[in-house]
Amino acid sequence: MRQISSAARIVTVAALPLALTACSFIAPKAAAPSTTGTPSAAAAPSADPNKGLLTGRQLKAALAPASFFGAGFAADPELTRDTGDTYQLPAITEVPAPDCTKLGATSWTEITGISGVSFAQNAYVNKNSSEEFAQEIDVYRGTTATTVLDALGKISKACPGYTDSDTQAKVAVAEKPLAGVGDGAWSITQTSTAWQGGTTLVAARVGTSVVTVLVSSSTDNGLPGATKLAKQLVASLTGKA
Repeated sequence: MRQISSAARIVTVAALPLALTACSFIAPKAAAPSTTGTPSAAAAPSADPNKGLLTGRQLKAALAPASFFGAGFAADPELTRDTGDTYQLPAITEVPAPDCTKLGATSWTEITGISGVSFAQNAYVNKNSSEEFAQEIDVYRGTTATTVLDALGKISKACPGYTDSDTQAKVAVAEKPLAGVGDGAWSITQTSTAWQGGTTLVAARVGTSVVTVLVSSSTDNGLPGATKLAKQLVASLTGKA
């Protein structure tokens, strides 16, 4: 799984997920052999299910640059990853009921049970305040990106709260649609009386891509920073994803 930063409770999707989910692809059947005595034509090659989808290398270029983040923030090399010029092979699986404990321990996107065919991610951490900005873009086949966003939009209904394993305090989970960001977006915020500030995930769809931005802030609930960064990524993907 992709590493968890020790600076804040920010995590990302599994690079090699245990169970991948995406639209199924069935190769077309080869043409039946000719019965006229004429040699049959070679079967047409299977269509490329990843044709037109952005690669990890392209997604990496779409991430917000270091100049986007304020003074004191530096990239965490352990959280800088992408799929390069190759694609991951998706598999078919049922979307599981959300495991609420994963909200504080693993990727929120992973809760959907769906992984894309390519991704790029990194995170910037302020060592003086432990604030963190994590950004990721995942690409899916067909209409799977819409399924992912819809699943993220239902997390708070199944998980209105959970117990933080570090402080043993109750964490409230609030969610709402976010207008004007991509082809649809949600903000999911975690707060606790035991925390200073909060953590917010903003998830937005741009065509076949889903942007996920996770911000942990000591001065607010993370929503302002997450919204700003999500809009940056959406702008860089518009017309490309």
